[in-house]
Amino acid sequence: MARIQELRGLELLDSRGNPTVGVVLTTDDGQRVRAFVPSGASTGENEAVELRDGDLERYQGKGVLKAIASINGVLNDLLEGESVLDQQRIDALMLDCDGTDNKSRLGANAILAVSMASAKAAAMSLQIPLYAYLGGCYATTLPCPMMNIINGGAHADNTLDFQEFMIRPFGAPTFGEAVRWGVEVFHALKSILKKKGLVTSVGDEGGFAPNLSSHEEALELICAAIKEAGFVPGEQISCAIDCAASELYDAKLGGYIDKKRVKRGDQCQPRSAQQQTAYLEQLVANFPIDSIEDGLAEGDWKGWHYLNQKLGKKIQIVGDDIFVTNPLFLKRGIEEHVANAILIKVNQIGTLSETMETIRMAQTHGLACIISHRSGETEDSFIADLAVATRAGQIKTGAPCRSDRVAKYNRLLEIEQELDSFAIYSNTQAIKK
Repeated sequence: MARIQELRGLELLDSRGNPTVGVVLTTDDGQRVRAFVPSGASTGENEAVELRDGDLERYQGKGVLKAIASINGVLNDLLEGESVLDQQRIDALMLDCDGTDNKSRLGANAILAVSMASAKAAAMSLQIPLYAYLGGCYATTLPCPMMNIINGGAHADNTLDFQEFMIRPFGAPTFGEAVRWGVEVFHALKSILKKKGLVTSVGDEGGFAPNLSSHEEALELICAAIKEAGFVPGEQISCAIDCAASELYDAKLGGYIDKKRVKRGDQCQPRSAQQQTAYLEQLVANFPIDSIEDGLAEGDWKGWHYLNQKLGKKIQIVGDDIFVTNPLFLKRGIEEHVANAILIKVNQIGTLSETMETIRMAQTHGLACIISHRSGETEDSFIADLAVATRAGQIKTGAPCRSDRVAKYNRLLEIEQELDSFAIYSNTQAIKK
């Protein structure tokens, strides 16, 4: 039984060049594992606290030396001698030590790094893959990738207010083929953008970030790319969007407004939740969209109920900011029927145990789960194993571009090869026909 001998925190860089937390965990039998924590740009107000230093003399105040000190000091002393096989105990000890609802004392980034490393060490101790340790013998389902091939919102300095325009190659026979389909559409889109004289630079999550006139134009370009690559929109590859509507809501105006359009001088009227829903209904009617994430703001629970009533029987309504991977918010969402799917981000809640609890609750009540990266990522591929372990069936980890995103796809390709004939691809469309 391997036990924690030492925890050593590291201040590293994420994919945006900002500091993030890493940890090296050493066990008493000489094993060493590393875990790196991601960071979000568009974050929910109820997320667990990412502890930053606030020292403007270093990294514009974004340093994480306080979180590193939590690992090297309090957490190292607390967990020395604990079995890495007892994940719930390790996480519970850290939560009790922190003593806050949002992990603000020690920092969710410090706690999560240790939580992830403990699971990795346990898998290494048992000499089995991480997905098998977390999910057991039934961990054989490869997720459908949701590839963010046009970036907008807080993830790109362009004219698009919606944050993500994705493709879902649900019709592929295997995960490997799904990745190939996505890559071919990605490159077809690049070719189309070049021909139109649009930029092909990429945003935070690897998708292209052109200046476009509307969300509709983005979807038209994606459908053209799907066809150019030789596939059928809606039958083999569908579209998905993340509105990140919390960023669009203006409390003073009391509605949703395309802020980037206003900034460039366009005349825009704020939309009510009902009007925002009607706009989304129009997009679903005109494009092969089968999944919408954060269509409304995180605090608009009544509006979310209305949105789910209108579209929840047709497509996947995904809650991210409204749930923040927290079982308490998810419980309310289930009771109030605000969504039929949840986005899972381990750093929103801060421990693996709480993440697994949220996934179990969602799956028990029939909500789809989508394992997700953050816009500020690292080369750590933990979420790839988590997606297989939990049989989530879907993963969001960006475009097939940038090594921080591709690392997850490569890990899933590796898992598929390991599973061989036991591998199952989750090739079902999100639309409930």
